Amino acid sequence: MRPQDIVVLLKIIALKHNDWYNSDLAQSLKISPSVISEVLNRCKMAGLIDSKKRKVNINSFIEFLIYGFRYVIPTQPGAIVKGIPTAHSASPIKEHISSGSDIYVWANAKGTHRGQAIEPLFKSIPKIVQEDKGFYELLIIIDTIRAEKGQAYAFINISDQNEKGQEISNFVYAFKEKRK
Repeated sequence: MRPQDIVVLLKIIALKHNDWYNSDLAQSLKISPSVISEVLNRCKMAGLIDSKKRKVNINSFIEFLIYGFRYVIPTQPGAIVKGIPTAHSASPIKEHISSGSDIYVWANAKGTHRGQAIEPLFKSIPKIVQEDKGFYELLIIIDTIRAEKGQAYAFINISDQNEKGQEISNFVYAFKEKRK
């Protein structure tokens, strides 16, 4: 798994439909079409996307996020910088977690907050999140999982549709880990 794999899967979830093209993902994520193709192939092999590479396997993806993600793609808060809020410092997580005075941001000169820098999963993230609020919120949830130490809470609320068009909604999963 690579960080861009998670970004692409989250974007597919945020789209809430299956009639997209690889070129649509590439353009919206500012990633080359060949990278999108590689990501989809890796995710298919990992069982995180269906065989047609159109629909995220939500249960498998959530299982990976909860049990493996923060070990595979960890992050550490860095220097104080100007940026865009992420992790527990932004909605929808900040309403559920009290972070005190700690603010985590993706470094960005046009950002509106100062806080400790968190490396985004992909370099284009701070530039593109303003175009898609749902995608931004999913990335915030993911950064909460990556950045938290001691106790981590991730509230995942993902809507998706299965092949019969029935809505699979309100996956709310709370994950709590106590420091040992």
